[in-house]
Amino acid sequence: MPSSTRSDNLKRLLKPRHIAFFGGAALGDPIRSCESAGFEGEIWVVNPGRVEVAGRTCYRSVAELPEAPDASFIAVNREQTIAVVRELAARGAGGAVAYAAGFAEIGDEGAALQKELAAAAGELALIGPNCYGLLNYFDGVALWADQHGGKPLERGVAIVSQSGNISLNLTMAGRSVPLGYVISVGNQAVLGIGDTLEALVEDPRISAIGLYMEGLSDVATFSRAAARALEKNIPIVALKVGTSDIGAQVALSHTSSLAGSDQLYEALFARLGIIRVDSIAGLLETLKLLAVVGPLAGPRLCVFTCSGGESALIADLAEPAGLEFSPLSREQADDLKRQMTVFTTIANPFDYNTAVWGDVAALERCFTTVMQSGFDVGVLMIDYPDVEGCDPSGWDASVDGFIAAHKTTGCPAVVASTLPELLPQRTRERALANGLAPLQGLSETVSGLGAAADYARRRTALLADGGLRPHVLCLLNGESLLRGEFADQPVASGDEILIH
Repeated sequence: MPSSTRSDNLKRLLKPRHIAFFGGAALGDPIRSCESAGFEGEIWVVNPGRVEVAGRTCYRSVAELPEAPDASFIAVNREQTIAVVRELAARGAGGAVAYAAGFAEIGDEGAALQKELAAAAGELALIGPNCYGLLNYFDGVALWADQHGGKPLERGVAIVSQSGNISLNLTMAGRSVPLGYVISVGNQAVLGIGDTLEALVEDPRISAIGLYMEGLSDVATFSRAAARALEKNIPIVALKVGTSDIGAQVALSHTSSLAGSDQLYEALFARLGIIRVDSIAGLLETLKLLAVVGPLAGPRLCVFTCSGGESALIADLAEPAGLEFSPLSREQADDLKRQMTVFTTIANPFDYNTAVWGDVAALERCFTTVMQSGFDVGVLMIDYPDVEGCDPSGWDASVDGFIAAHKTTGCPAVVASTLPELLPQRTRERALANGLAPLQGLSETVSGLGAAADYARRRTALLADGGLRPHVLCLLNGESLLRGEFADQPVASGDEILIH
């Protein structure tokens, strides 16, 4: 658990008034990223051997800076990184990203240097080493080692990852996820995932948090942060790797993380209301759904397709995900029969086929007839043609009618494609602008909807006793996951022991 001073410094790092960059020509990308994203604070460059970097005059040392920087990006070698961190801590700086590799992930020699780095940091809020860094799209902050995607926004999700390259890829994914923060934590020499979570859950601009995890070094802090997120109704979605023997070995060599018992993590996530996914696509689509629509009030969904095949596919996937297709009322069925041709089967999922294809007014009336009866979410399955020369106007009409029905009924709504590549960006952006979640991929859509419904149910149950107390799940089937302040706690036999 970080000290109160380090916690305050982490807030300075996440939303800085000024940024200091340490390094050479490679700093051009992050500096230009801050400029183009509209960062309104001061930007300083420190390099004793150069006059300017990226058009900015260089300072020779930390001591020469106008004041202690709130945030720093350190892109020098590992020995110089330790020296810079020590100088920043002595000056009273807020926090820093240590980009350099060659620490605990390479073995004993690097582990010794990592201990030295942590000692040098003192109360400095240090992210890394061996990481890409920090992106804050809310405030135009790029403490980042490479190019990246994303764009400015006012509300969105945060992603915390132990993999720098996966963090980078997440910013580049063509899935229209509203990214607010992306943080690559690397080796977690000072700040761990839990420390970062504790700060993020207090940011009112964050609607959900995603995690790419290899292992936890501080279960107690992680548990406190996750419990706080549950109280504030900020869903956490986790992709935990290292479930196989080889995956666990890779995690250890990648960021020196111990993967731990997967059964234990499963139990820990369940007790903290954390949604677990098994793929990058699942992480992104579930976060997108939670960011735009939020947790669902229940599992009842109505689905519109233009194909009996799509209806059968989603029906087969929905039941294992805990979703329900409530039947339409007699009044709804009679109304739809009057609207459709005699060849239309009235059911949920509802295949409206070509009876009203391309007719926005008729589509709105059809969708409204179904969605107005209190479903927890309405889903329009639609795959756009990705062939040059095809006219998309018929598909656009379905989306337009669905948006209108959503506005009329207030029913939470999702536009989803069976194949992830068949929901174009312009349609995704139109959906987002109107409060609909554009989901890509049938299996990810169904699993995300199931998770969003289950989260609300589990959250209610976990908080039913008046509040979820922070705790550490320390032993499961004889295997301990205790770290840090709990490492010397005695454990007893049994399936499960909690430290409150």
